Amino acid sequence: MKKRVAVAAIMAVLAMGSAPAKELKSIGISLGSLGNPYFVALAKGAEAEAKKSNPNVRVTTVGFDYDLNKQFTQIDNFIAAGVDMILLNPGDPNAIEPAIKRAQAAGIIVIAVDAAAKGADLTVTTDNVQAGRLSCQYIADSLHGKGDVIIENGPQVTAVTDRVKGCKEAFAKAPGLKVLSADQDGKGSRDGAFAVMQGYLTRFPKIDAVFAINDPQGIGSDLAAKQLGRKDLIITSVDGAPDIEVALKSKDSLIRASASQDPYAMAALAVKLGVETLGGKKPAQTTVLMPSKLLTRENIGSYQGWSAPRS
Repeated sequence: MKKRVAVAAIMAVLAMGSAPAKELKSIGISLGSLGNPYFVALAKGAEAEAKKSNPNVRVTTVGFDYDLNKQFTQIDNFIAAGVDMILLNPGDPNAIEPAIKRAQAAGIIVIAVDAAAKGADLTVTTDNVQAGRLSCQYIADSLHGKGDVIIENGPQVTAVTDRVKGCKEAFAKAPGLKVLSADQDGKGSRDGAFAVMQGYLTRFPKIDAVFAINDPQGIGSDLAAKQLGRKDLIITSVDGAPDIEVALKSKDSLIRASASQDPYAMAALAVKLGVETLGGKKPAQTTVLMPSKLLTRENIGSYQGWSAPRS
């Protein structure tokens, strides 16, 4: 009798293991701004991968325009719509947690992309410490370890704080570098950086290099420097955006390097892992870091970029 019970139990476990995976029927995507080509590439990568899983998947993509309350509302709308998965770029890594918990309580898998979010089931992001280190090591090498430099900070999400951490690590290895400022927020935007850079140039008569935490800030800083007639400094950043491709190919730009990201591949991987999680296969690790590559004037010609055709 005991043998029959044991066999029945084993058969039940095997049946559970072979049960069909839950299908991805609907996904909600909440990103910083759909006016930013970076987030557009993220959205395209996520949608393409979702349709590989289910050609009839319903994809709803919205931008929260850096308004956390708006992102809360979007998540609540996704919950009400009964999506299977939420992919989000968090407006605040910690404050977003209650909204994530509400989604998970409704049986929805939540994946953070580009920046970590407390409580998310998975996080897929660029290795931003490496990206910051690469970009700032370029500055240190170009200045031969001596000079006055600036770290142009940004919104305090993990992607930014990690880049600044990596930058500081690179600068720390060159004691001849003096960091004039590291706490000014360029708002992650061209306009924000333009205003901050104007302040730098007015305040400091000598600046040898500026590390901007993303490409929009790099572009804004370049514009401000040109407007004030400053041509004696180096600007580096992080992203590998289309605008930076143009800048690196231009002899008139002060931007000399950018540590690249691949938002399309990042989002595609996030959705792929999410689909596997839906099917009951938990990933080996809950945080996946994608490597960065330094783009310069010398190698920009071979860079495929965010809009390159994908298979």
